Amino acid sequence: MAFTMRRPFVLGSALTGASKAAFKSAPVRSFHSKPSTVFFTSRTAKPVSELTKARNAFRQSSRTYMQQQAVPPADSGNLMRRLIVGGAMFGGTMVAINLVFNRETREDGGMPPYERAYLNDTFLHTGLGIGIIGLSARAMFQSGMMYRMMATNPWIVMIGGLGLSIGSMMATRATSPDNYIQKYGCWTAFNVTQGALLAPLLFMAPPALIARAGLYTLAMMGSISFVGATAKQEKYLYLGGPLLAGVAIVAVSGFAPLVLPATAVRTLAFTENIWLWGGLAVFGGFTLYDVQKILAHARMAERGLMRKDAVNESISLELDFLNIFIRMVQILMMQQNRRK
Repeated sequence: MAFTMRRPFVLGSALTGASKAAFKSAPVRSFHSKPSTVFFTSRTAKPVSELTKARNAFRQSSRTYMQQQAVPPADSGNLMRRLIVGGAMFGGTMVAINLVFNRETREDGGMPPYERAYLNDTFLHTGLGIGIIGLSARAMFQSGMMYRMMATNPWIVMIGGLGLSIGSMMATRATSPDNYIQKYGCWTAFNVTQGALLAPLLFMAPPALIARAGLYTLAMMGSISFVGATAKQEKYLYLGGPLLAGVAIVAVSGFAPLVLPATAVRTLAFTENIWLWGGLAVFGGFTLYDVQKILAHARMAERGLMRKDAVNESISLELDFLNIFIRMVQILMMQQNRRK
């Protein structure tokens, strides 16, 4: 039960624990501020709705970000060098992670077919779940439903969404794999609630930045999953206890801005670093742990000790992805603010 309840709380506190620097970015200011001068507006024009204002602010922030990130044609060589350096850094990091954390390889001659099939099935459900989350978040943003709910009372969205998320997750885990309709219905409801919690990020960050954060998250989780899948059996399953303690510390640091006064600048900065960088480390460790746990469950299912359930296994990886993704978005927004 502790591991069932561990990460929805951190995901629910992701937006409440967001850094002040991220929320003071230019896209957010343009969304919350009213234009001082309006050109070519007739007195008989219809009043602009709140949804139209939100969409215009989002499009303006996207254009502003793209203009800032645009590379002139004269710097094409510099862009190619950046791509080469970035690819070399990614490849070197992956090799270094593999050498440091994967020096002891499997002793059974490689991954058996039943483990490979169960792991691939779990990754397939994880990708489908992330796709549902992304589509539902985009639909809620474009329809204006999330904006109206956040404008009415953001606490209702956070607390209500967190409650629905935990309830749908527990219902999914409790449903037998044989009951396909109820199983996938609860799983879809869980993914939709995660999309509702993620939708406010679309008001804070432009699409290009969100796409970059998604690519970085995929690269990070892909490399860690490779290490977990090829490492020695049950090598990293001992991380469960320390990671559970770490996620509790990260969750508490996420709620620190709601408790500490604004004058405690150093303390708030320290808790923000814990929430961002400590969260990346903790959920990277959870990815490693969850992949090895999936392989252990595959061996237990092969011996008849438990039933295969790729849907339940995918929930843990989805939560790992979302928590890493939210922190990637905030880190990129902070870097963008420093360049201004």
